[in-house]
Amino acid sequence: MGATAEQTISTNQVSSGPRPGAFGHATGLVCRECGHASPLGAFYACPDCFGPLEVAYDFPSVTREQIEAGPGNIWRYQPMLPVPFDITRSPNMEPGFTRLIRADNLGRELGIKNLWVKDDSGNPTHSFKDRVVAIALSAARELGMDVLACPSTGNLANAVAAAGARAGIRTVVFIPHDLEQPKVLTTAVYGGTLVAVRGTYDDVNKLASEIAAEQEGWAFVNVNVRPYYSEGSKTLGYEVAEQLGWRLPEQVVIPVASGSQLTKVEKGFAELVGLGLVEDRPCRIFGAQATGCSPVAAAYKAGQEVVRPVKPDTIAKSLAIGNPADGPYVLDACRRTHGAVEDVTDEQVREGIVLLARTEGVFAETAGGVTVATLRKLVRTGQLDPEAETVVFNTGDGLKTLDAVADRVGPAATIAPTYDAFSAANLV
Repeated sequence: MGATAEQTISTNQVSSGPRPGAFGHATGLVCRECGHASPLGAFYACPDCFGPLEVAYDFPSVTREQIEAGPGNIWRYQPMLPVPFDITRSPNMEPGFTRLIRADNLGRELGIKNLWVKDDSGNPTHSFKDRVVAIALSAARELGMDVLACPSTGNLANAVAAAGARAGIRTVVFIPHDLEQPKVLTTAVYGGTLVAVRGTYDDVNKLASEIAAEQEGWAFVNVNVRPYYSEGSKTLGYEVAEQLGWRLPEQVVIPVASGSQLTKVEKGFAELVGLGLVEDRPCRIFGAQATGCSPVAAAYKAGQEVVRPVKPDTIAKSLAIGNPADGPYVLDACRRTHGAVEDVTDEQVREGIVLLARTEGVFAETAGGVTVATLRKLVRTGQLDPEAETVVFNTGDGLKTLDAVADRVGPAATIAPTYDAFSAANLV
């Protein structure tokens, strides 16, 4: 893989090494392409091939009982994360261990026998991004960085601004200028510095990468501390398996933006198997994209290994990453597990939001609408087994993307405050 702006190594990072135990049982950073090992630090691209780095571990023996006795958040999995052994002592948002809902109503409507919704809208800033930011914040602290920053399509902006406020660390957040207004407000309210950039998310990400290379002490959570940040998504996989009674589901449907969430959920499943916490059994992985930004789905359908960048044009702005860093790894995971990557139109996204709300009482943002609509499409096209236990991921709260459904829901009638008016409206 060639180097991208996001993968370029910065020469102006904090040089002091971490304190002993600062990253728990993590032992270093390993290139996902060539296997080159690097020390723990603010590095995110391989010095040999410019491939992406990920965290390697020397895991201890961990039991189900030890995990279940832990706190009701992601820190119950501290032995499997790159964070200090005393992580709970540091001020943080304590995200995770969100509900897994048995979705029988939705399942009946779609013809799926055994369906669950992993609802991450219950996190502190109402999206799964609180998980990844918690890990990135810990890394920034341990590496001596004093600014927490990010480029974002919205949910990450919320999570970074809130986490920084809670931790007492300066935040600088960069967003596309046309982001949904609720996400702008729910970032700005936490203070810090919010910068709107005229351009797409990919333009914002390129700018952030350039700033990260020049500004010493700035931890861009999804750039120069990305290897740690992305490990937070593993906890979704950990929780699903634990909440199912320590077993892997047979199928999962996961939204794809950068692709990191999907690949890390699979990594989480593999680690649980390796630790003997769950039985090894096949789990088919499906990726979900909006048609207006579906470079991974397009590559999958064309049988290609390379994901060609696109210019996003979709209401699902939280998934609007036209050049997804983990795109090739999503293709590998879905093909290797006999899954698929599908895409749905904006109209289908709106229908997916309303369908999930109407059947299960879960109001998802547009990314959740993408996932539910993709689930329906996968069933209709025969790609997903309706008899197999299936988990779909809702990664954010619909209150952040109200405009998506504002023109299709509302009062059944507007009446005078009299019984005659009620009767005339034929609402009984």
